[in-house]
Amino acid sequence: MKIIPQTIADPIKEKQPRRKKNLVQNEAGIVSRLFFGVVLSLFSVLSILPLVWLALSSFKTTQEFQMNRLGLPLNWFFKNYLFAWKIGNMGTLVLNSLFYTSISTIAVIFFSLAAAFAFAKIKSKATPFLYGSFVIGILLTIQSIMVPLFLMANTVNLLDTRLGVLIPYVGLGLPLGVYLCTEYVKSIHDSIVESARIDGAGYFKIFGVIILPMAKPVVSTLAILNVLTVWNEFMMINILVSRETLKSLPVGIMKFSSALSSDYGKQFAALVIGLLPLLLFYLVFRNKITEGVSAGAVKG
Repeated sequence: MKIIPQTIADPIKEKQPRRKKNLVQNEAGIVSRLFFGVVLSLFSVLSILPLVWLALSSFKTTQEFQMNRLGLPLNWFFKNYLFAWKIGNMGTLVLNSLFYTSISTIAVIFFSLAAAFAFAKIKSKATPFLYGSFVIGILLTIQSIMVPLFLMANTVNLLDTRLGVLIPYVGLGLPLGVYLCTEYVKSIHDSIVESARIDGAGYFKIFGVIILPMAKPVVSTLAILNVLTVWNEFMMINILVSRETLKSLPVGIMKFSSALSSDYGKQFAALVIGLLPLLLFYLVFRNKITEGVSAGAVKG
């Protein structure tokens, strides 16, 4: 009597559970992709709809907006933008915002990288104390320092000056900037700096030739954060500046709103004007923004 070996039938039996397992995994993958696709689509719609509503409302008069808040404009009133630009002195406000944003961003990036290079690559007993004094500034909020900041600016005669606005902007941007840049510069291997020192390069040359080119990801991240913060900042500049020629765009937009009434058409047009530079910034630097966010502040 012959005994049939089972080794031939075993692989056939093993393939069936594997196929079922693969089918289950494929179905789970399809369901998860579908779920995340629906969630992201919903999030995109919720993000875009307010912008579309704002743009459409900017072409309505105040009376039409009060009668028809959600519908399309019956009569497209393009003069809202012309009136908003002239009445709100938008040309000066846009230039002021560009000045404050660009100068403070460049200063924050440079000083943050310089401090980060010193903290990460130049050994000193004072490094922990100095680094901690910078990082603790992350806990500060604008609301908590407005009164002492106003008194200090008044004492040194910096109220109603551009310098009196730039110094607080740079000071508030440095804590986070120093933290992000220090953690990034720490990831740059010490042997690179040591090799440059052996070749006779000084610290300034190492900073300019080695550190700055290698810090592009963290520079992109820091620039994005600072541009968005300074461009939209309202409270600080509102208390430090009273002259119309020195105010920024968010402060000027408030001209069209009061406690008793609001000119909605012109206010929405002013908001669109204030939003356009940020949209242009995103369209021009969208690849850098994506690279900076994906690379993160800490390398490796």
